[in-house]
Amino acid sequence: MPRVPALRNRLQNTPVAGAKRVILAAPRGYCAGVDRAVIAVEKALDHYGAPVYVRKQIVHNIHVVSTLEKKGAIFVDDVDEVPIGSHIVFSAHGVSPAVVQGAADRELQAIDATCPLVTKVHREAVRFAKQDKHILLIGHTGHEEVEGTMGHAPDQTTLVTSPADVPGLVVADPDNLVWLSQTTLSVDETMETVRLLRERFPNLQDPPSDDICYATQNRQVAIKKVSEQAELVIVVGSANSSNTVRLVDVALENGAKAAYRVDYASEIQQEWLDGVATVGVTSGASVPEVLVQEVLDDLADAGFGDVSQVVTAEEDLMFSLPKELRTDPSGKADERGLGGRTRKLDWQQQ
Repeated sequence: MPRVPALRNRLQNTPVAGAKRVILAAPRGYCAGVDRAVIAVEKALDHYGAPVYVRKQIVHNIHVVSTLEKKGAIFVDDVDEVPIGSHIVFSAHGVSPAVVQGAADRELQAIDATCPLVTKVHREAVRFAKQDKHILLIGHTGHEEVEGTMGHAPDQTTLVTSPADVPGLVVADPDNLVWLSQTTLSVDETMETVRLLRERFPNLQDPPSDDICYATQNRQVAIKKVSEQAELVIVVGSANSSNTVRLVDVALENGAKAAYRVDYASEIQQEWLDGVATVGVTSGASVPEVLVQEVLDDLADAGFGDVSQVVTAEEDLMFSLPKELRTDPSGKADERGLGGRTRKLDWQQQ
């Protein structure tokens, strides 16, 4: 789906009670794992030339995917669609061992762009399975990350999709359970699910560390603060992005009278702004900042030119790129050997 540019002067500056303003959540947008994965595809194209194949969406954002397609990336649903011997990148959400083996069987040159925080969950699943623990995995049915994690211990994992699943769970040994979670869930809902699980299974073991990633947690904390003051919250991100969708829910649960998700500024509706003086803005962890800037530009047309930030955390985490991509095509180490830095906006690079 191609990028839809913002439509200038589309929103009208209508009068409201009080001064109009925007509260911008920080942190927002790209996390280290997303930046690493996107750079991995870009550098693979630099190294090997187009096409480079990517299994599933590299990250869950239609603008990022369409931009990479224009550069020569081809996105496929599975490895059997890729010509034998080609280069393939595994997405940030991770894959199961069966997918890795499928790529090897086709002699594909695989580059693993799985977020290291997802890899951590995979390793936990493998370790607990070797200990003959049964894993209760909290996550969403059909999400690539969940499929990848379950694939590491398929016979010893039960998916728990929500607190409502807990009463109906049947396990062989209630005293031999451990829980893990998808990294991009609502923190509050996950903890409620764990609370109910522990009520049913008092000996439930915790993972060694929190599975929900730092970026997901930070963005939820930030939008909670924004929603205490904002009448309307606009969340930038795609519908298949779990952490983006959760931000809408979190905003509504924490004081916002209305909250909407948009891929592009052009999707903002005039009626959303009727009678609204304070708009909160944030973006999911797979959203480039240029899309947020377009939202701010369109809101400025509607009189929301006063923008301030609510900063609840500073993020400086960086991840090394896959080993195949830590140099430039000539073999020299280059300055893009790490993912996780804030990328400049398009207008800042001009």
